[in-house]
Amino acid sequence: MKNKNEYKVLKWVFGLLRNALPILIFTFLCFNVTAQNTKVSGSVADENGSPLPGANIVEKGTTNGVTADFDGNFSIMLSSDNAALIVSYIGFSTKEVNVNDQSLLSITLSESASSLDEVVLIGYGTVKKSDLTGSVASVQGEELDIPGGGNPLQTLAGLAPGVQVSQNSGAPGGNISLRIRGGNSIMGSNEPLYVVDGFPIQGELNNLSPKDIESMEVLKDASATAIYGSRGANGVVLVTTKKGREGKTIIEIDTYVGVQRAATKLDFLNATEFANLANFRASNDGENPFFTQTEINSFGEGTDWQDEVFRDAIVKNHSISVSGGNAKTTFSLSGNYFDQEGILINSDFNRYQLRANLTHDISDRLKVSANTILSRRKANALTSDNSSRGDGVLSGALVAPPTLTVFDGDGEYTNVTPYAFSPDIADNPVAIALENKRLSTTNSVLVNLFAEYAILDNLKFKSSIGIDYEVSRGDNYSSTLLKVSATGNASISYDEASRVLNENLLSYDTSFQSDNHNLNLIAGFTTETNIQQGVVTGSAGFLNNTLENFNLQSGSNPIIPVSYYREFSLLSGLARGAYSYKGKYLLTGSIRADGSSRFGAANKWGYFPSGAVSWRISEEEFLKDSKLINNLKIRASYGKTGNTAIAPYQSLSVLSNLSAVFDNDLFVGFAPGTSKPNPNLKWETTSQTDIGLDLGLFHNRLSFTLDYYNKETNDLLASVPLPTSTGFSNSLTNIGAIENKGIDVSLDARILETEDLKWSLGLTFSRNRNKVLSLANDADIFGSTLSLPISTSVNLVRVGEPVGVFYGFIEDGLTEEGNIQYVDFDGSGDIDALDRTVIGNPNPDFIYGINSTLSYKDFDFNFLISGVQGNDLFNFNKSTVSDVFTFGLNQTTDVLGNFWTEANPDPNAQFPRVSKNTKYLASDRFVEDGSYLRLRNIQLGYDFKNVAGNIDWLNSLYLYVSAQNLFTITNYSWYSPDVSTRGNSQISPGIDQFGFPDARTFTVGLKLKL
Repeated sequence: MKNKNEYKVLKWVFGLLRNALPILIFTFLCFNVTAQNTKVSGSVADENGSPLPGANIVEKGTTNGVTADFDGNFSIMLSSDNAALIVSYIGFSTKEVNVNDQSLLSITLSESASSLDEVVLIGYGTVKKSDLTGSVASVQGEELDIPGGGNPLQTLAGLAPGVQVSQNSGAPGGNISLRIRGGNSIMGSNEPLYVVDGFPIQGELNNLSPKDIESMEVLKDASATAIYGSRGANGVVLVTTKKGREGKTIIEIDTYVGVQRAATKLDFLNATEFANLANFRASNDGENPFFTQTEINSFGEGTDWQDEVFRDAIVKNHSISVSGGNAKTTFSLSGNYFDQEGILINSDFNRYQLRANLTHDISDRLKVSANTILSRRKANALTSDNSSRGDGVLSGALVAPPTLTVFDGDGEYTNVTPYAFSPDIADNPVAIALENKRLSTTNSVLVNLFAEYAILDNLKFKSSIGIDYEVSRGDNYSSTLLKVSATGNASISYDEASRVLNENLLSYDTSFQSDNHNLNLIAGFTTETNIQQGVVTGSAGFLNNTLENFNLQSGSNPIIPVSYYREFSLLSGLARGAYSYKGKYLLTGSIRADGSSRFGAANKWGYFPSGAVSWRISEEEFLKDSKLINNLKIRASYGKTGNTAIAPYQSLSVLSNLSAVFDNDLFVGFAPGTSKPNPNLKWETTSQTDIGLDLGLFHNRLSFTLDYYNKETNDLLASVPLPTSTGFSNSLTNIGAIENKGIDVSLDARILETEDLKWSLGLTFSRNRNKVLSLANDADIFGSTLSLPISTSVNLVRVGEPVGVFYGFIEDGLTEEGNIQYVDFDGSGDIDALDRTVIGNPNPDFIYGINSTLSYKDFDFNFLISGVQGNDLFNFNKSTVSDVFTFGLNQTTDVLGNFWTEANPDPNAQFPRVSKNTKYLASDRFVEDGSYLRLRNIQLGYDFKNVAGNIDWLNSLYLYVSAQNLFTITNYSWYSPDVSTRGNSQISPGIDQFGFPDARTFTVGLKLKL
């Protein structure tokens, strides 16, 4: 009754807004006119005769409507004896009923097709959602189509439970990192395998427009991923592009344009504050003032270097597609142009893409298909991420003295290190942006050809051959106007990667004994060959910057070219069987054998089995007719998957070239490599157990999914140091184990679903716990070494701890002299490496998402929120700009009034004594809470198809406005908490070292369907 009353209130409010004004006007003008009204009564029930309370009954073509009472009865006044009623109810098909002079109606509604009947893509096949035994998250293409972003992976955040999406950099075309149920590997990649229309691709999906995607399926447990064997340990993302359908040819045009700007601006000292603090530092150090009072009085606010390098940037996207077909042939053709300027000057990314999908039935038994994606991507990157002390655009803009201008009186770039206390490395940030070319151009071709022959009605053979080819060119030139390249530095690089894949599959699908038993079998083999090669060459010593890197021979100092060539192959056999009895009891088993050239002679082959069972309790007699529970299924699975994790030739003896000079002549020779060969190298193997529950209530109006998983990865690959007496510096070895366990939860609710008003809400929640179980000799492994002034590694892999925890010193207030005091854990009286401890954890406690879609007639409104809770970030930036004045760098305004002074020797002051002698160690001072809640997208749209009148060729004319990253709620003090500038490294996560900031984007778009 409560839901019924709430529904009535909502309907009354919308009805009042829609009807009140026209009714008043009509009554005022035509008060003496009365209409002929007809009263009709009736009832609404389902096919079993059970009443449907709250059913919606509307007179067709009007706003006149009522809702059925608790017993399904209704009464309505109609304007005509020949009126028609539109009757709807959530979970049931809408029905149109002609009154035809009847005064009493008995209306029966049929249940609409359940979402459980949706077909879900799995590895090498499809299955009805109701028959899934594995853990699979499915996201539809319209959910991924969020304006402002060129990479479809960005929009998975908050939509797929168990999937953590991280943005390594906010740069246009920047990398996106995915973690499915945590990371499994120390040395190898933790990115999932991406499969586009059946073809496993290299790298990410930045060659594909989100607008061309029909759906994405994320395979999470071993039952779903084991069919991909040695590449399934990190999960699998299956991407289905849009296909043509039989019927009328459809043309779709989609375009939007947006404005981006920095979501956050940091508060830094202005020129006057900077000069006063510099003089205060000089006084503390017994030096003469750096600035006279007259100079300080003339500075004012000075230059805001952030304003000089940030800009309002344009993003635009234009797409067109044509699709259709007949009974024999279907097609889908599309073109896309995406262009994004970066919010830092002279950065941009653009992509041209052509896509074609064609399917043709040659006969009743033979079908062929071709999928092709052509892409050209061009990015102008900046020296920004992982820079330090002013040698990058962003770090330079933050540390450059505000007392200086961008250009001097002669129109030349100002030297930003003119003072005695200036650092030696900082350069003019505007010059770094404009005079340093880092251009990359990538052309890629993905072609996949299929042929399927029905040997029998239920026995099919499918063969495919695919080619993934990519060639990249890098153009780099560092101008003579920059400190780092006073004579100019140019280079050109070419990289080529090709992959050829052949798959041959036999499938058998049958039902017997009155369709009580269903059996699906698939078996086949695949072969794959990869070739990677490239060359880099360059020169230095240029007279001017006119030709940049287009004439390398103009440089007086040629650089010795470097080239490489790698080839590796994979041979696989696979089989899977799925059995169900009466749709209640389901059993799936699979196995894949992979033979890889990457591994040692004794371990060329790996075997990856899986098994899963599920029980649809809702199909049992005691629940089959339940009005409350429509779907109840429990699932359990176990399986093994692998990770190759290493580059080719690591198990073999390799030679390295050496150069030596004798009598002024250069000689080149070869010597054994520094890494000891290991013929026993083998796969990293992940074993995973998953127990799941699927629940659907109220005609599946409310759907709930819960999964508990436990993954254990063994035979971890890592580089182990060796004594120099061995003649080698390290050896690649299988050394340990990692555990990931947690839960994934999703909740989807169709809260309102009437003819005019619809509202659906989705929630996702994921919790993962990561722990190192064993390492060789229990020896710690450290992450990458950071730049000055930290100059050490702050990430650690240690038995019993999560992977990549932060490791450093703990601060314990200030000394009597105003210096930082650190905790002496070993009691030695000295602060050294033995006093370091775990100071933070970059792995989140949980991640979550909220998505909502609300529509009223031709209006719709939706939003997407994602969040991360409980993770720490190591804010390297503060080690350079917020705490010290050793190098005379600019500071955040936090330092003002918050440091130790002789006049106020506060041992708990936020900052120590301002002095060139103040030193900082990698400590908990730089560890911050990285939790955040972000409104990723909010959109309001209206379809003008009804306003446009009876235009036969117009199916839709949809106009919308939207905003991305409109706000972020966080305690993190820097630009963005969604950052990890060390990229996809599993052992160096959570580092923020002058990462390219996020943009807030406002867009307006139009979708036209003809």
